[in-house]
Amino acid sequence: MNIRMMLLGSAAALIAAPAFAADAIVAAEPEPVEYVRVCDAYGTGYFYIPGTETCLKIEGYIRFQVNVGSNVGGDNDSDWDAVTRGQVQFTAKSDTEYGPLTGVIVLQANADNATDQDTILDSAYLDVAGFRAGLFYSWWDDGLSGETDDIGSVVTLHNSIRYQYETGSFYAGLSVDELEDGVYQGDVDPVTGLLVPNDGPNNVGVAFGIGGTAGAFSYQITGGWDFDNEDGAIRAMGTAELGPGTLGLAAVYSSGPNSYYSTAEWAVAAEYAIKATDKLKITPGVQYYGNYIGGHSAFDTVPDDFDGTGDAWKVGLTVDYQIVDNFYAKASIQYLDPEDSDDFTTGYFRLQRSF
Repeated sequence: MNIRMMLLGSAAALIAAPAFAADAIVAAEPEPVEYVRVCDAYGTGYFYIPGTETCLKIEGYIRFQVNVGSNVGGDNDSDWDAVTRGQVQFTAKSDTEYGPLTGVIVLQANADNATDQDTILDSAYLDVAGFRAGLFYSWWDDGLSGETDDIGSVVTLHNSIRYQYETGSFYAGLSVDELEDGVYQGDVDPVTGLLVPNDGPNNVGVAFGIGGTAGAFSYQITGGWDFDNEDGAIRAMGTAELGPGTLGLAAVYSSGPNSYYSTAEWAVAAEYAIKATDKLKITPGVQYYGNYIGGHSAFDTVPDDFDGTGDAWKVGLTVDYQIVDNFYAKASIQYLDPEDSDDFTTGYFRLQRSF
């Protein structure tokens, strides 16, 4: 029997087979798909988490920056240093009988180089009916729009409990802040000549913030009392649209070095943010310090008063340029001349993509 006869015989056998010898093929029903729905109740960028009535927004930025100045590179005594940052923020909102319930988580990763990196929890808090609790920035983190003013706290991110009343053009609030990474007053050790802190990192403070807008004018008054250092500070800021730009003025007073303000006993600052084009903003600024003791870092020990210290002044220029939507460039240069120490110049160039 040749191959042709074998193939014909097989075909005939298949045709003669009973119809019920094979099961019918049934197509599977497609699984229902739940598409992500846009949530427009809280502004742009929110979507419903599938299966819930909670709205979520994801945003952040990528930043590349080159710092210049004396020893900005840290241990290698370099006069320039490149750093990169990535930050992402998750904001969840849902309606309750008390109003929107908000939860925020901000994660930030910083890289000085391939091996020197850190990832931190930059903020994490819950907010409902004006009450906020968690890790968040205080009113002392606010400032003028340029980079010249130095009128804030050394550390402005605290574990805090706050209540803030808000209307469309006015707010007023009170917060209790854990200040354990602030600055600490100390006395001079008679043997070593170094400052020795009077207290450890168990500090607490109370702060208030009042602010709002009235037409082209905006204002903010911020105060704080540092209980461990037994001193406090108060600050006032205001901006007004004037001519082709915005004029900003600020003043701060501290009764003694404390975690809310420790750079000087008092200071005044001014800037004028010029809107040169739709994409270009140029901001010159100036600041004068009375009884200047200098900038500090977290956990630093400072004198218990400002007596015997000299004054200082600072001048600078900041340029902001929007390259395309959500992509910005910024350059800043600052010159500081303290009476009791050498003058110095610092600055940076930054590229940032927001999303």
